[in-house]
Amino acid sequence: MKHGPIALIDENVPIIVLAPHDALFDKTVSNMQEVMARGGKVVMVSDAKGLADAGSRVWARIEVPDVDPMMTPLLYAIPVQLLAYHTAVAKGTDVDQPRNLAKSVTVE
Repeated sequence: MKHGPIALIDENVPIIVLAPHDALFDKTVSNMQEVMARGGKVVMVSDAKGLADAGSRVWARIEVPDVDPMMTPLLYAIPVQLLAYHTAVAKGTDVDQPRNLAKSVTVE
């Protein structure tokens, strides 16, 4: 956040924060507070404890269940994928034919 990304923050671009309530949660909340102090809108994905501890200034909240830490990356990927899909649909983007898509596998 310190060298570059923070300069891109404004009130027009929501910032998506994945914040499981783990050992790094406090550092993540600190970064969120920097974003909000600059007018950024935070969309926070966390469990119930994380959302409660984050405070009321979060613009939007997506609650996920509390799971074993080994499952956290898989669980948190689901709302992010859905958010990307629905954002693309809302923008009128063809989600099945993204622009500038290059084939990574050649079919013979």
